[in-house]
Amino acid sequence: MSGKPKLRIGLIGTGFMGTAHVFGFACAPKIFELPMEIELHAVADVTEAGATRAASRYGFLKATGQWRHLIEDPDIDVIDITAPNALHREMALAAIAAGKHVYCEKPLAPSAADAREMAEAAEAGGVKTQVGFNYLCNPMIGLAHDMIQAGELGDIRGYRGLHCEDYMADAATQFTFRHDPRGGGALADIGSHALATAERLLGPIVEVMGDCVTAIPERSDGQGAMRRIEVDDVARAFLRFANGATGSIEANWIATGRKMQHDFEVYGTRGALAFSQEHFNELHYYSCSDKPGRRGFRRIEASPDHPPYGEFCVAAGHQLGFNDLKAVEVAGFVHAIAGAAEPFAFRAGLRVQTLVDTVRRSSVERRWLDLPA
Repeated sequence: MSGKPKLRIGLIGTGFMGTAHVFGFACAPKIFELPMEIELHAVADVTEAGATRAASRYGFLKATGQWRHLIEDPDIDVIDITAPNALHREMALAAIAAGKHVYCEKPLAPSAADAREMAEAAEAGGVKTQVGFNYLCNPMIGLAHDMIQAGELGDIRGYRGLHCEDYMADAATQFTFRHDPRGGGALADIGSHALATAERLLGPIVEVMGDCVTAIPERSDGQGAMRRIEVDDVARAFLRFANGATGSIEANWIATGRKMQHDFEVYGTRGALAFSQEHFNELHYYSCSDKPGRRGFRRIEASPDHPPYGEFCVAAGHQLGFNDLKAVEVAGFVHAIAGAAEPFAFRAGLRVQTLVDTVRRSSVERRWLDLPA
């Protein structure tokens, strides 16, 4: 027995992100010194059989086909939501009303109005919340942030951000929950990452001009009928930041050949940075102070000099992975529940959803829009 208080987890959803969250919960206590002991207490899925399989595979003590059973279970401390986006609000509000902490995969909610309701309910209820934006936990993004804040790039003039994948590129791919207008589309699904990263690095975005495009107008429902697609396949936005910089982002889930192009470039008066999630253990840095004939982007490899990389490996260049970032995110949330850290809470998730909504509305209205204060 560790003598630490237990933090009992109730997971809703056992798909790709549910599995990633389990990896995070399993690895975080073995990598970090946590103030609480994590227990995988119960898992819910759309079927009892699916939940039972997940419980057996991952080591949960209980399984159920009804997510509300987790809300009603007095032994559960944290409700972890990895269900389809349209269900996040209902599940989170029920968990908050029951006095449970909530860990919710992004996007937080289908709309900023829903996200605001969730954030305000959590704050009024005194529970801790976390939105799953684990790319922000990458030490290389942390390094880029620190370099920008320290003035190593000088005054920031420009920004380019991308999040491009090809998992919807085939028109024969069937309609999924990601195509549901209540929280679907490339902008919400992956553009939220691009927007969150842009603000993490450069600070508040104050104005946007959006362009959202549906390239594949209908998809099969899997039962012989076709469904009209009402969400974007590609979304782009021009950005103006509070610090005077300008830039752009693109979210594209029909980018043929791209599996994980979550990239950014930052241009300053003294230097520049370039990053690609396809090589996310590297940050490329250009310094204007280099002598003529010696200038060029140099590669900085992730190492123990870039916390918390050293918790995973003592050797530089051996690389972290996607699920390692989930472990970092989980560790931060556990410390937040214990009162020792600030999580990427529902209020932060609301900010990202506000950006998403404003880009989408700008596209409809075909004009620049200010961000709410």
